[in-house]
Amino acid sequence: MKFAVLFLLTVSIILFSAGCSINEVTGERQFMLLSEDQDVEMGKSYAPEIEKEMGGEIQNLALQNYIDGVGQKVAAASGNPQGFEYHFTAVEDKMVNAFALPGGYIYITRGMLEKLDSEAQLASILAHETVHVVARHSSAQISREIGMEVALTVASSQTSGGAMQVAGIARQMIGLGYSRSQEKEADLNGLRYMVNAGYDPQGMVQTMQILEAESGSGGIEFLQTHPSPENRVGYISDAIREQGYPRTGLKVGKEDYQRYVLNELKP
Repeated sequence: MKFAVLFLLTVSIILFSAGCSINEVTGERQFMLLSEDQDVEMGKSYAPEIEKEMGGEIQNLALQNYIDGVGQKVAAASGNPQGFEYHFTAVEDKMVNAFALPGGYIYITRGMLEKLDSEAQLASILAHETVHVVARHSSAQISREIGMEVALTVASSQTSGGAMQVAGIARQMIGLGYSRSQEKEADLNGLRYMVNAGYDPQGMVQTMQILEAESGSGGIEFLQTHPSPENRVGYISDAIREQGYPRTGLKVGKEDYQRYVLNELKP
């Protein structure tokens, strides 16, 4: 009885204090069981298990510094309204994927890195994932799909209490899908972030073309967890034109990407 009362009290506190939040990208209200502080706690708590599930970090300091450097430029261009401390990490998984944990933990896989060929394309992926963090899409999806189990675990700081439970939730997070409206929001605002960070917006068009061309061969996890809205390349191209983004003078970075990523990934 005592446990049941405590459980219901904890649930009530979480629902009262969370419930809804403002999406910092759209300004609209969205359902949310977690606070921004809990976003940070969740990211910090689950990051080690996520990295383990994804084969661990790529053991190459130059490559990791390069990935994080590009990511930090993009995060700064977002305005970082919540003041999150961003962490951009390349992991060994060979699936073609990138994903974000709440609170600023963003991952890109070896498989994805091998498909890209410029820094602008890398920036487009990291910018897309940064929008998911700023808009708190991951937290919103966790609130809907995984729900109270995670909220209670984070709120009570018990992520170290059960290894099997933590591993199971980590796998759910990796496979967490977004809605098509969230994806379009991430594309268009990610486009803005990358241009503000000094990158050629055509990098995002090229990245989507690469992913869609590869989608028939399987193994494109990104397109399973990030469902493609209709005419993705079309509306990104339209936005570039309508926003008057420059077609020249912004960084493409093919040579840098070859040097710091593709060359470093070779056996």
